[in-house]
Amino acid sequence: MDMEWMAWTPVTAGFFTVIVVMLIGMTCWEIVSPNVARKGLLPIVTTRGDRLFVGLLSSAYIHLAWVGLTDYPVWIATVFSVGFIVAVQRWG
Repeated sequence: MDMEWMAWTPVTAGFFTVIVVMLIGMTCWEIVSPNVARKGLLPIVTTRGDRLFVGLLSSAYIHLAWVGLTDYPVWIATVFSVGFIVAVQRWG
């Protein structure tokens, strides 16, 4: 397969690896402990998978805003994003 069109840096590969591991982990968690939809801080009833999706999508926007509005290193946005995902999973 020709993958030269993609700039596969270690950071890019790590990013996609973390996403895949998160999805596998969520699948295993769902099999072991079936989910019950609940309403937390988010204004809608959500499942664990819904909250993961909201967290990942929000993290993408956090990174885009960070890159577009600041000159600080991107790893700082990553720290904020991880904290946001944890908060959404826990209290969302």
